[in-house]
Amino acid sequence: MNRLHLIGTGTPTPTAQRFGTCYVLQLDEQYVMIDCGPASTYKLVKAGLFPTQIDTLLFTHHHSDHDIDYPCFLACRWDQSTGRENKLEVFGPAPTALITERLIGLDGAFVFDWKARVGAPVSQSVHANRGGSLPRPEPDVSVTDIENGTVIERDNWKATARQVHHVQPFLTSLAYRFDTPRGSIAFAGDTGSVDTVAALAGGCDVLVVNCWDLQETMAANGEAPGQTGTLDAARMGSGAGAKTLVLTHTGPELCKEENRKKALAEIAAAFDGRIVFAEELTTLDLF
Repeated sequence: MNRLHLIGTGTPTPTAQRFGTCYVLQLDEQYVMIDCGPASTYKLVKAGLFPTQIDTLLFTHHHSDHDIDYPCFLACRWDQSTGRENKLEVFGPAPTALITERLIGLDGAFVFDWKARVGAPVSQSVHANRGGSLPRPEPDVSVTDIENGTVIERDNWKATARQVHHVQPFLTSLAYRFDTPRGSIAFAGDTGSVDTVAALAGGCDVLVVNCWDLQETMAANGEAPGQTGTLDAARMGSGAGAKTLVLTHTGPELCKEENRKKALAEIAAAFDGRIVFAEELTTLDLF
């Protein structure tokens, strides 16, 4: 079964319903996390998953609402490991590797934590009682900075990265397309690149788009450049020929009931497939 677990469907603005961005793509027995925004590790467990199930993590870009829980996830996955899990592989635009080194490297912010857990007898006992072996290994993560056009291949899926425009030149942003024998799904990430996303996602079964607000509101308040509004989301879905359009990264204003209804009506007028207004801690069966 291929599923999409919606872990974080919000923005940098915390609300009681949503905060930050994180998804887990379940492809048979493999679990791929896309972004790791606020409280992702905690919400992952609330969704019935566990950090050690995640073998691959991909970042779209390095705004804090997409990566602020990365240190928590790294520390938790390593701490809970018994050594039987696959080595965690992390991919993303630069500076993914630098950020990782500054978190868990020998001079990283959390070196004091993991050295204590490696060396302290009580932590060694906890590790051994959990099923781990001694001496306790240090954190070991494979991290790769990737670029436009990078392809990541596994036994039952392939991911293709495409650069999109968000806040360049300050940060590089990527969209991803996943192809499997059963179907395909694309994640637009934070972007205003309608044509680029539509081309990347061409023929996809599912397109996940970050839909900030009503298009007319964004045009009026200056928040349209580099971001996706309602009509842009519809154009991306229609241009890609997607069967399902998942709206996420939805802002507080768009989530208000009257604006949500207006957004869905606007998008439905330009996109004739299935539209899902994403809610945190829900799961979609894919293909």
